[in-house]
This record gives sequence, structure tokens and C-alpha cells, in this order.
Amino acid sequence: MKKRVLILCTGNSCRSQMAEALWRGMAGEQWESFSAGSDPTGVVHPLAIRALEEAGLDIAHARSKGVDDFVDMQIDLLITVCDSARESCPVLPGVKESQHWPLFDPAQFTGDADAKLACFRRVRDELRKKIESYLAEGRRRRGGKES
Repeated sequence: MKKRVLILCTGNSCRSQMAEALWRGMAGEQWESFSAGSDPTGVVHPLAIRALEEAGLDIAHARSKGVDDFVDMQIDLLITVCDSARESCPVLPGVKESQHWPLFDPAQFTGDADAKLACFRRVRDELRKKIESYLAEGRRRRGGKES
């Protein structure tokens, strides 16, 4: 049975969307990845879509979802990527493990178009490193076996 990860932020428009797609691309068939927001914006940020497109991942048809969509789901790992989501996250009874990965919200960055895209790329790359580290640690704990 696949493990499930839910990545939670406030708007479910940038960080959590990127993490969901990266996790899916990096974990293969061992995990199902989902993302949600404590206060979803209803849209996925165009620069999140572009930053992932550059990494070979397509989230053009992704939608911003609320955490309430996942209340009854069994979740192996809940990751909050912002303090606001961590503080406002409802109790999800099916969560086995929680981690907090606070990351800057690239949607809040001010600057010209190139600087904004660079910020999204930095956050994408930070997420990739954190996911790689988590998945590698899991393999080490299991003696090199995939989970």
C-alpha cells in the first residue's frame, strides 16, 4: 500500500503545490502526494507552474484545495510549509507523523519579473532538497529498501 503525504500551506497556490508535484515525481510508486491550504486561494500561482515546468513537471491543471478535503483521509506524513498553516491546521485524526518545513512564500516577493521567477526557483529547489533528504532518510531506516 502506498504511503500518503499531505503538504499544507495557507493558500495552496505556491509552496504546497510545488511540493506535491516534486514529491510525486521523486517518490515514484511508493507515495501518493496531496496538497491543501488552510485558506485556499482557488488558483495556482502562474510562477509556481512555470518553475515546475522548467523542472519537467506539469501542474498547469492543478487546483487549489482546502484542508477540509482531507479530514477523513489516512495520512502517513503531514508537512506544513508555513507558520500560518501550522497554527491554523485542524486536527486531522488520520495523521501518523507531522513535520514543519517553514519556507518563504514566493508569492510575497516583490521585484521585477525575473527576480520573482528566481525566488520561485529558489523555493522549488529548497523543497526538492528537503524531499530528497526525507526520502533518503526513510531508505536508510529501512536498510536501503524503497518504501
